[in-house]
Amino acid sequence: MSLPLPSTLSPSKVSSFTNCALAFRFTNIDRLPEPPSLPAVKGTTVHRALELLFDAEPADRTPERARQCLEQALTEMEQDSDYQGLDLSPAEAQRFARDASVMVERYFTLEDPSTVEAVGVEMMLTADLGGVTVRGIIDRLELDSESHLVVTDYKTGRAPSPDQLGSRMGGVHFYSMLCEHVLGRRPVRVQLVYLGGEPQIISTPTSEQSNRGTERRVKAVWSAIERACENEDFRPRPGALCRWCAFQAYCPAFGGDPAQAAVNLAGPT
Repeated sequence: MSLPLPSTLSPSKVSSFTNCALAFRFTNIDRLPEPPSLPAVKGTTVHRALELLFDAEPADRTPERARQCLEQALTEMEQDSDYQGLDLSPAEAQRFARDASVMVERYFTLEDPSTVEAVGVEMMLTADLGGVTVRGIIDRLELDSESHLVVTDYKTGRAPSPDQLGSRMGGVHFYSMLCEHVLGRRPVRVQLVYLGGEPQIISTPTSEQSNRGTERRVKAVWSAIERACENEDFRPRPGALCRWCAFQAYCPAFGGDPAQAAVNLAGPT
């Protein structure tokens, strides 16, 4: 008996499967609930503030306007189930807001938003890639001074070390591939805007070769997922990310039993 395939493939799913196939299964096939993550919710808040900022006319994208956007984002987050699930104390909520404010302020040290010609923010693109539905949400798609497309992705964590850079750029190259399939144009450049520790912009040009390489990688990952589902063979990959994993109780690397996850999810009979 095989396991059901995911309906779509996104940059986060590609990364999840590559990092740990078993965690991918728990999240995307078994759909086990995960507790909300403070860094992830904080990142969502900052992304929302910047999305609101780019809804304004270029001349109005000022630090003051950004502060107002963050206030709106924080107000919206009060009704968000993930934010509520953090169960922050008043002091922790103040620290959450302060950290988000610092990251929004850092953004203005990296670029001037009034000079950015955005053509889309939080832009969902979906394409068929050889029978696989691939999709992704681009934080910002813009035109450079020569009217070439540029993909920008905001990151609220710490900037990567040189040996991590290749894997971190995978998501924006995925978006570049999507642009070519959906819009008929390949972005000339993809970039990551890091707003956490060591704020910086990491940019790299794209090419026909890089897009084709991304396609091959995505198709290879999908084939591996198909085999894993057919054989019910999703293996753990112990490593540094394990410390943040919510599924250690079901992981063989920590003495757990993956089969118990489905039993617990079903609840008492």
